[in-house]
Amino acid sequence: MTHDAGWPPLILANAPNGATRTKADHPALPITAAEIARTAAEIAEAGAALIHVHVRDRAGRHLLDAEAYRAVTAAIRAEVGDRLVVQITSEAAGRYQSPEQMAVVRATRPEAVSLALREIVPDAGAEEAAAQFFAWARAERVLLQIILYTPDEVTRYRALKARGVLGAGEDFPLFVLGRYTPGQVSVPADLLPFLAEAGESLPLWSICAFGPRENACALAAAALGGHVRVGFENSLLAPDGSRAESNAAQMRRAADGARLLGRPLADADTARAMMA
Repeated sequence: MTHDAGWPPLILANAPNGATRTKADHPALPITAAEIARTAAEIAEAGAALIHVHVRDRAGRHLLDAEAYRAVTAAIRAEVGDRLVVQITSEAAGRYQSPEQMAVVRATRPEAVSLALREIVPDAGAEEAAAQFFAWARAERVLLQIILYTPDEVTRYRALKARGVLGAGEDFPLFVLGRYTPGQVSVPADLLPFLAEAGESLPLWSICAFGPRENACALAAAALGGHVRVGFENSLLAPDGSRAESNAAQMRRAADGARLLGRPLADADTARAMMA
């Protein structure tokens, strides 16, 4: 896919479930592999290039498990083939520590994974193990997304990158807007401190946001050259504050916003090339 170098195609990602929400929060929240696969087909039609997946144990709790990740990946592939980048999470969610998080990624060998900087490299003592893990992941060509919760973490990310702890190669930082604001409700201006800290050093970045202004945050990021993750993990609400119909409806809103900006959507192969 060709594009203007100053206006790259938008990588539109969906986070359909998250670590803690249940069908009591929204009846359309996908939990099982079959439900996630059906959602994958719907969001692919709506313009998504990437799906960010969480899996659960039999009690519905957040799970990091290679077998479960392989099962959900196979179910998604059966529905959409290679039309979506399949990204697993390594989120701790209060259940796991850095060694376990890195171990499940090694065991799964996923196409892509999201990694919270503060969890994978919590302190200086974790740097040696993290460096070995990142070297392995890059050798395996796993597509890496580094999650950054605050502008200060952008600074730390850049320092770790400069010292080689995170290895050499492309990353796809995700700025989490509004994680520590009252009520965990995001607004587009939450993006500005992240961009001020990043400067010109992060050519490829994305955002996620919470609450009814999720779509407004997505549109702001898209207008400023970033990329976007929306979905029920972060917000169950439509822009008017009502309950969103589905993950696919949230994706269509983001895709419509990109089209209003005149920004093309990346397909999965374009996203893979951009993230590699």
